[in-house]
Amino acid sequence: MADHDWRNNGVQVIPGDQLDSNTPQTPGMQRAAAINNARVGAEKLWAGTVVIEPNAKTGAHHHGHVESVIYIVKGRARMRWGEQLEYVAEAGPGDFIYVPPYVPHQEINALAGEPLECVLVRSGQIPVVVNLDIEPIEPPEEVLWVDDIHKGD
Repeated sequence: MADHDWRNNGVQVIPGDQLDSNTPQTPGMQRAAAINNARVGAEKLWAGTVVIEPNAKTGAHHHGHVESVIYIVKGRARMRWGEQLEYVAEAGPGDFIYVPPYVPHQEINALAGEPLECVLVRSGQIPVVVNLDIEPIEPPEEVLWVDDIHKGD
């Protein structure tokens, strides 16, 4: 144990205002990385935040072989999943959502008046986002945001 430099290679704190939005995005949501290999040396997981604007709906997508856990911090999430997004469930603050590998899904902010704020943890480092050509039951809304990647017009 004495051979390890725990001071410089131990616990790391990532301030919430220093997350990295340079990560694959899905229309209708904004993801930001807190924990990944590039930032802290994590080898087996990815963690960050996701914000879905009021009443917004993402496009249908999946995350390949990666498992995902979503923790609802604020707002109300509606999840649709299945080959045609035919299944639906809702979750609120304090609830966890588990999304298995390859499951086609759509995240929806079920509230018209406030953003849906979540913490997202994935089982892998590869930021897989496969956007799908599925006609959703609840069509996605075009939600534009401006950040370092999306400069706006």
